[in-house]
Amino acid sequence: MQKIYKSILLFLLCIGIVCCYSACTKESLSNNGEPKINYVRVTDPAAADSLVVEAGQGMLIAIVGENLGDAREIWFNDQKANLTSPYITSTVILVSVPSQIPVEVDNKLKIIFANGKKLEYNFPVKISKPLITRMDCEYVADGDVATITGDYFYAPVKVIFPGGKEGEIVEVKDKQVKVKVPAGTEPGQITIKTNFGQVESDFWFRDNRNIFISSDPFTGWWNSNFVVSNPGPNDPPLINGNYIRVKQSIGNWAWIELAGGPASAMGPISKKIPDEAILKPENYNLKFELNTKKPYNSNGIKFCVGVPDDKQGDYFWAPPYDTKGVWQTVIIPYEEVTKAYANRSIQPDGYYTRVVFSGPGDLDCDMSFDNFRVVPKVIKK
Repeated sequence: MQKIYKSILLFLLCIGIVCCYSACTKESLSNNGEPKINYVRVTDPAAADSLVVEAGQGMLIAIVGENLGDAREIWFNDQKANLTSPYITSTVILVSVPSQIPVEVDNKLKIIFANGKKLEYNFPVKISKPLITRMDCEYVADGDVATITGDYFYAPVKVIFPGGKEGEIVEVKDKQVKVKVPAGTEPGQITIKTNFGQVESDFWFRDNRNIFISSDPFTGWWNSNFVVSNPGPNDPPLINGNYIRVKQSIGNWAWIELAGGPASAMGPISKKIPDEAILKPENYNLKFELNTKKPYNSNGIKFCVGVPDDKQGDYFWAPPYDTKGVWQTVIIPYEEVTKAYANRSIQPDGYYTRVVFSGPGDLDCDMSFDNFRVVPKVIKK
């Protein structure tokens, strides 16, 4: 009887110890053992105290909290993140924000745990607004298809042309949009809109600014016979009035003037280069439209643009370049052009201009040019 009494007493004592231990353990767990997010920070050790309230696509973040060790899934909006066990502890989870675009946006970070419980935290993901870098050709006729290069063209995409007319989207690919130019489009910036923002281009569509060689009408000293006004069936189409076409063999180091002359021969168009382009060429581009029905694969083209006279040197634009029979916009940083010149100064009465073929090698040339201009790289807001 005494043994039975002792056994019962020992059993009750063990139960008491277990209950006491369980109670003490539960009390020692923070937040009563319930998961909690305290804050989100960046993962750079040098900036570990930098808290974030939102993050961009693909960004690695640290979720700091309590009782997080049983996390099994993490969602940002409706996109599931990739979790790796070594990066999950009771107090910190390291995770990259998904790069995929959400369909439904609730601006929530959601953690799902092994027991099925869900923890939500207000945490917007920044989706990049569109980025426009260039157009294959800045001169495209109404009804034809323009190709725009950039990034973050998340569907649905809208392209608004100058004059407020929306173009018909033909195709959206990675970093590229093809769009039909609407009737009545005017010169100016284009706008691209998505659900995540909008942006205006830093170039003008059908850019009519600062054109210093246009052939509308022909001015200058050289080669009016290169000017095309009424193209035939085998000629490139007009894109902005007359254009220049050079269709002949050009020998090794031959000298074939394309266009140009002194200010007195070029007329008012010689004053079109902005003063700021002369003083700060790094802020400008030299642009023109080019159509090569045969590849530009030999010889060379020299530019003398924005100088007082013909004694300043030339910028050499070397081959190769091939547009495969369509018009494309060529972009050359104007600071690269002006490095060749001995003197760069503002000329109130206009600038000397010369574009000439002269370089090594024979060229079977069939190249057309239009709209030589010096325009800003960035449009000031």
